[in-house]
Amino acid sequence: MHELIRSNKRRSALLVTGFVIVVAVVGAAFGLALGGGAPATVIALLVAGTLAFASYWRADKIALAVSRADPADEREYARLHNIVEGLCIASGLPKPGVYIVDDPAPNAFATGRNPKHASIAVTTGLLEKMNRVELEGVVAHELSHIRNYDILVSTLAVTMVGAIALLGDMAIRMMWWNGGRVRRAGDHGNSNNPLAFVGFALLILAPIAAKVMQAAISRQRETLADVSACQMTRYPPGLISALEKLQEDTTVTHSASTATAHMWIEQPMSGVGDTGRLGGTHRMFDTHPPLDERIALLREL
Repeated sequence: MHELIRSNKRRSALLVTGFVIVVAVVGAAFGLALGGGAPATVIALLVAGTLAFASYWRADKIALAVSRADPADEREYARLHNIVEGLCIASGLPKPGVYIVDDPAPNAFATGRNPKHASIAVTTGLLEKMNRVELEGVVAHELSHIRNYDILVSTLAVTMVGAIALLGDMAIRMMWWNGGRVRRAGDHGNSNNPLAFVGFALLILAPIAAKVMQAAISRQRETLADVSACQMTRYPPGLISALEKLQEDTTVTHSASTATAHMWIEQPMSGVGDTGRLGGTHRMFDTHPPLDERIALLREL
């Protein structure tokens, strides 16, 4: 388990580096596609670098705000706070911030840049549908993400994926506006510049690369967090029962978005379990392994 956690930290560092490189490439492509030459490329790279740096410090706040999470009152949600505190004492973790998301779908996520600056959020639907043992399993799963340092890369991905999509969208819109169907007087355009075509191609491919990286972030990490949670609670049936309830529930988590989908304990968006024509395509971009596979693995412990 300790070797898996160390390996997970190494992969986290590589994924963070990969996201920064992709953002930098998109920044360079932004300048090339707009035909602004070296100055525009440098400016775009500076913007991309600023976004990457700001993501490290503020991404957790952004993730909580995007998910409409509010601090959990200690009196109103005494059971939740009690479970979090007990598991933190048992695992030697500092208590994270505890948040509530007003959403009927049962789900939860953890965010932050390290165990000392971490938060967990659970939906009201999860609190309603889970008994204490099941809720303990879910909370242990999220605390495992914190202990395994999954939260840094998953939290950074929220703003990195958003930055990549935003830069690409802005560049394509500006290209259309500036070099549209009718060329303005004195506007030489950039249609003859091969680098512009390279930049345009990169802008189209970048969001796809970002989605693939996002999908790669959490699939193995979810399995490791499941096993770590059972080690933390010493009671696998609790998490197994919780995952079975999540499998039976088909409610879409409305507080989730494509940028935060990888953070939740289960796939929160629609398209899960799709066996139609687009089922294979949906599975390519799934951020989580199937729940039945996760349950089967836990049953073998």
